[in-house]
Amino acid sequence: MHPFQEEQHKCQCPVSGQGPPPTILFNILSQKRHSNNSPAAEDNQGRYSPPHNCHCDQRRTVCLKDPEGVCQAASAVLVKTICFMTSLPSFCHLPQRDQLALLRNSWVPLFVLGLAQEHTEFEVTDSPATSILKQILLNTSAGGHEMEKTAAMPTLAKVHKLKACMQRLWNLDLSPKEYAYIKGALLFSPDVPGLQAPEFIESLQQEAHRVLHEVVVTLHPQDQGRLTRILLTASFLQTIPHSLISELFFRPVVGQADLFQLMREILSPGTATKDTAVESKSAKHCQR
Repeated sequence: MHPFQEEQHKCQCPVSGQGPPPTILFNILSQKRHSNNSPAAEDNQGRYSPPHNCHCDQRRTVCLKDPEGVCQAASAVLVKTICFMTSLPSFCHLPQRDQLALLRNSWVPLFVLGLAQEHTEFEVTDSPATSILKQILLNTSAGGHEMEKTAAMPTLAKVHKLKACMQRLWNLDLSPKEYAYIKGALLFSPDVPGLQAPEFIESLQQEAHRVLHEVVVTLHPQDQGRLTRILLTASFLQTIPHSLISELFFRPVVGQADLFQLMREILSPGTATKDTAVESKSAKHCQR
């Protein structure tokens, strides 16, 4: 099995003809949803006629098949990512407010780069399904909080996007120097709102781009399109949702704790408590 291959999933939509007949509640909700957009909501015998498109794969919620092993590897990558930031003197000389703003803005693309660089592989499987009726009751009693929580859960479509991004990085076969300067270019973004030193940060990003270009030309003198492919892949990294990474890789570890607060503690020890699984790896990995 390919390391990214998901468990087989049989479509349960009525249109597939493979699942069980739709429930009365499903018919009522579906008729209400499609009454304005689908004039043929019922056939001649008054039965529900679903639209002829299926988005099961896109909306399926998933979770890690091996959460213990993968979350441990992901925690190590996250700590190494933050330690990479703190190893840069130019980053450490920034005001703390700018450090935190850059951390919040860039930790996801840098983390995905770290996953690719460490060749971290994972599989996903279907999350336990929540019935439509339960969602309605939770939405009514909790003011929509549970529905919002469900909406933030990883979906198969989002995981496929993450995998595609990692595959692009693997296809580029990046050197350690290329990884480092891509991280620097993504970290030092002058477009982050509220920065106190945007001009200095912009100069750092320009320097990272300049050195990245030199490294690419030196290592691959015959590949004139390599730098463009690298920059396009880097821009794709920035489209990965923060909620996907948080929920898929870290929610099983930190529970309801504030993940960004834990990252702040690794970045600047003493600003938060130190009793989490993520932080327990920080000192060991930063020394490597």
